[in-house]
Amino acid sequence: MTNMTTNQLIEQIHKKKSFLCIGLDVDLNKIPKHLLEEEDPIFAFNKAIIDKTHHFCVAYKPNTAFYEAYGIKGWLALEKTIKYLNNNYPEIFTIADAKRGDIGNTSSMYAKAFFEDLGFDSVTVAPYMGKDSVEPFLAFKDKHTILLALTSNQGAFDFQTKTLSGIELYKQVLETSKTWDNSENLMYVVGATKAEYLVDIRKIIPESFLLVPGVGAQGGNLQDVCKFGMNDSVGLLINSSRGIIYASQNDDFAEAAAETARGLQMQMKTELLRYYDEG
Repeated sequence: MTNMTTNQLIEQIHKKKSFLCIGLDVDLNKIPKHLLEEEDPIFAFNKAIIDKTHHFCVAYKPNTAFYEAYGIKGWLALEKTIKYLNNNYPEIFTIADAKRGDIGNTSSMYAKAFFEDLGFDSVTVAPYMGKDSVEPFLAFKDKHTILLALTSNQGAFDFQTKTLSGIELYKQVLETSKTWDNSENLMYVVGATKAEYLVDIRKIIPESFLLVPGVGAQGGNLQDVCKFGMNDSVGLLINSSRGIIYASQNDDFAEAAAETARGLQMQMKTELLRYYDEG
């Protein structure tokens, strides 16, 4: 199962009682010092984290900047990481957090890089350049394109929430994206720090999956996100990066990550039970 369908993802969520996505954002200054002696410290770190945490999550999301920063070695570590996931844990949904988006032929090459060469299930894409910058990603019918809709950073208010012709820009992005070819393969990034916006977002895209960063380190609240964002297919992937992978910098770093991931998974199980009991 190299390409994950939405139904397979939903199946995993119910099986694991989790909709946790773990961000693999590796900073060599933060990983345990003993790993720096390894031939490939980034991959050694990722492998240990994955082996201990995969029971508690349904997705992993490497942010490509953390690999690109280390040049060719970083890129090879990313390649090794995704190959390791696809070979050993094919049931896990993989997200290339690359925030790409460019004119058509360039976007096609980006899509090819992440979907064909590296074998990711999905990639994050910026919508600012519009339809012809996103449709080349959507042309890969068995892959998912995750569109930046409303992000968790402070600068989100610079443009995304501004009103244009009476409608906030992020809502226009959501509405317009539904008209694009293969838009059923779209997912959307909505920051956890914007939980109150989820009510309006769900009116526009009731069925879509939302990738929600910002729970934990950035102060987002899991309960609020679930209350306003969950749908009958669950429809959420909640990402935590630093809070999990850097839970400890000692030899027990992978075990500490697993413990933190398990804590989040237990909270998610509670939210799932609540949703389906009330529903």
